[in-house]
This record gives sequence, C-alpha cells and structure tokens, in this order.
Amino acid sequence: MPTMKIRGGDLDLVEYEFMAFAPGEEIRTCDLEGTVTPSPQKGTFTAIAPARIHLTVFDMNRFAPGHPGGGGLGFALKLYCEAKIACQPEGIAINHPREAIIRHFLIAFSKAVGYTGGFSVTAADHGKEHVGLGSTSTLLTVVGHAANAALGSPLTADQIRMLIGNNYVEETDTGDVVYGFETGVGPAVSTHGGIGVMGDCLTLVYHHSFAEDKNVYIVIPPSGVSSAGEHEFDLLMTKARTLDYRDRELKSYMMLMDFIPAVERGDLKAMGDIMWEIEFRGSKRAEVEHHSFALYEYMSRLREAGLEFVAMSSVGPAVAIITDRTEEEMQAIVQQIGLEIAVTTEIDNEGVKVIPPA
Repeated sequence: MPTMKIRGGDLDLVEYEFMAFAPGEEIRTCDLEGTVTPSPQKGTFTAIAPARIHLTVFDMNRFAPGHPGGGGLGFALKLYCEAKIACQPEGIAINHPREAIIRHFLIAFSKAVGYTGGFSVTAADHGKEHVGLGSTSTLLTVVGHAANAALGSPLTADQIRMLIGNNYVEETDTGDVVYGFETGVGPAVSTHGGIGVMGDCLTLVYHHSFAEDKNVYIVIPPSGVSSAGEHEFDLLMTKARTLDYRDRELKSYMMLMDFIPAVERGDLKAMGDIMWEIEFRGSKRAEVEHHSFALYEYMSRLREAGLEFVAMSSVGPAVAIITDRTEEEMQAIVQQIGLEIAVTTEIDNEGVKVIPPA
C-alpha cells in the first residue's frame, strides 16, 4: 500500500503509511476483555438495521484511519441491511461478498467477549456501496447485534458501536483490510434510529426522532471520481483538514444553537437552511468540490424548486432530499434537472431490530 502525505497547513506535513493487514490482526477490544461472559444460544438470530445519511463531520483534524472521532451529524433511512448469525463449534463461515470486513469484526467481537467458538453468517446489504449511504457501518451494525444476541447479549448497544468504531476497516483488492474513516455517526443512528449528533471519540451527544411524516428521496448525480480507498484518504486528510481548521467552531456553534433547536421544534425548512450553509463550510465543502462544482449546481436547483432539505451524504455523491412532496411531484422536478431518483424512502426512527429464532 502507498504512503500518503497529509498537509494540514504550512507547517503541518506528515506521512501516513496506508498499511493493509489480514482480517483478525490489529484487534482492539476496548478494554472489554474479562468484563463480560458469553452464553452461546441455540438457533439463528437475525438483526435488521437502517442505512444512514452522514450529513457532515465537525472536525476532520480529530480523526484518521485507525483513530475514530471527529464528531458528526446524520440520520437513519428505511433502507436496510440484515444479518443472520448462529453459533457453531469453530470457524467463521460467511455468506456475503464483503467477507473480509465481517470476519475481522467477528474476530474482534469474539476476543472482546471471550468467545472461543465460531459463527455461521449470512448477510445482505442495501446494495448501494461507496456512494454515501453507510454500506460498511450498517453491515457491521447488523453483524454486531446478531452475534451479540447469539451469545446471550453480553454487550450493550453502545459497547457494540464502540467496538465497530475502533475496529472499522475497509477491504482491499487482495482480501486484506485497512483502517477506514469512522466518526461513529453510522452505527449510532443505525442502532437508535432518528437523527444523531456525535462528539469526538464516538460520543453520542444528541439523539431525537426526525421528520416522521416526511418523504426522503436519494438522487446520485453523475461523478467521475471515486469516494473510496486512497481517493477518500487524499480528500479527507488534505484539503478537508485545512478547511476545518477555519470552520470547525462555526459548524459546532450552528449545531448547538441553530440545528438542534430546529430539530426539537420540527422545523424542516430551518434545518435545511442550516445544512445548506454547512455545505459550503469546512470539510463539507471539500467533499462536495471533490465531485466538481456541478454538484453544487444540482443541489442549488433542487432547493430553488422549493425542496426543504437538500444535502450531500458523506463524501458523496448521493444527495438526500427530505420533503413533503409526493414521488410524482419529485419525478417531475428531478427530470427537469437531469437527475433520477435512486431511492424513495422515509426516516427510520426505530433503529436496529433483533429477531430471535422462531
């Protein structure tokens, strides 16, 4: 893997060796070893969790691959991943294309809870990978909760998401894994539903039900650039860090003083206006510009059409629209702009569900 250079300012140039390792290496147990006892259960346990929209990171300078944090804002969607897990005497059998990340997390989970047996895993995700909908974090959330239930629930929901955040990886072409970027927004809102505000170190600062009677539409504007792997690293650890040095205090202030009060009173238009301001601030600006200024034009035209809430998710290019408009009305709007609706859904305000064996 290459060595990536990170520039955060005139006197801030460091090198990061983008090291890959085999699933099961570089495990972090979050000091859980010896504190809980697994109790393997009979049968197959199913976990279903919603995907997420990650609206913004608060400070890119507070996280890096292998160092979760940075704070953030996001909400859960009625777009689901599922995992079915049963205990077995030994070995980990996985039926899912992203075997490496599942294997790595289950090894970490087993070590953390003191489990020496194996698992049989069948998982299915929402099929929208690396476009800003949290495919990795949602998949790990359902795997974590299904495995936890299969072992008699030794961990709390917050302990599971801490394990996910500290062992968050992405797979390589060779079947190895590398540390990924993780703010904790995905596992938090996939676990609890609704909208969540994260502080540093995976801390859930605020959680609330969100836009319960609204529709959510996802459009994926054309983009010729990647939002994964080395491309994501180069984006997030260079220009994005520099811009967050300038705007992190403003973004945090807007969350505390403007966005959270708007959520409390259910004012979707005010929330949309605040998010539109954030789209031009700090690391969010770097993420949008990564796909060219055309993405700003698409979002601006959607707002000019009267849509209340328009925001790009994560490093994009998926754009989430929250509105009262019907699908028929939305189709007419997006077709005029040259876009298509990729997903029509709603906010999930319930979060992960675990189903025991029948």
